[in-house]
Amino acid sequence: MNESLAETNVRHDLAAAHRLAVMENLHEGTWNHFSVKHPQSPEQIFLTPGHIHWSQVCASNLVLMGAQREIISGELEPNVAAWIIHYPIHRARPDLQCLMHVHTPYATALSMRSDLVFNERASQAAGHFYNGVAYFNTYDGSLEREEGERMAEALGDRRVLVLRNHGYLVGGETVGHAWHNLYLFERACMFQMLANGNDNNLNLISKDAASEIAEYARQPLWEDRFHNLRHVLDAKEPDYIN
Repeated sequence: MNESLAETNVRHDLAAAHRLAVMENLHEGTWNHFSVKHPQSPEQIFLTPGHIHWSQVCASNLVLMGAQREIISGELEPNVAAWIIHYPIHRARPDLQCLMHVHTPYATALSMRSDLVFNERASQAAGHFYNGVAYFNTYDGSLEREEGERMAEALGDRRVLVLRNHGYLVGGETVGHAWHNLYLFERACMFQMLANGNDNNLNLISKDAASEIAEYARQPLWEDRFHNLRHVLDAKEPDYIN
């Protein structure tokens, strides 16, 4: 069966997201994982191929998996935790077409601090996530399917899940929206950690301003900006679409 244009576009976007993560140093080489729903078969998800550097991820080596954890296509298996974490969240949140999980330095550092939560009014970047951040407070190293289901329950109707001692996970209506959430959440955590993170010494923006920024963060323009970022890859790393 010939690949549809919609599937081709989704593959290109997800492959581009991996390359851009390398470009922005939001990766750990062969670790962490992204996913996106198949545009015609939402019970199937494309996942990061395991055990290759993200600079080598391309449209053709993404792994397609189904509801029973079966591999439908792709020569490389995904990271063991990828399906376990992503599939239950996709099922619980049909509005989130794309999920991204990383262990970036500042967000992970914040997740390690028992005395800190993400301050959604600490900066303009933080305002993008006003009323949008949830927490998964237990890390036990579990790789059972129930772990993803517990994460889905903890996420609820939010877009960001801080995983205590374990980085964070973001979702978006498209790959472009998820990428914007991934990038800006790490930046917002960086600003907060560099400012020392104590609510008592932070000059907070107003709730109204934060609410307006959060609404702005949901606009279609972020998808356009993501595709503009792809032009950088088109010039430097055109093999991502292969």
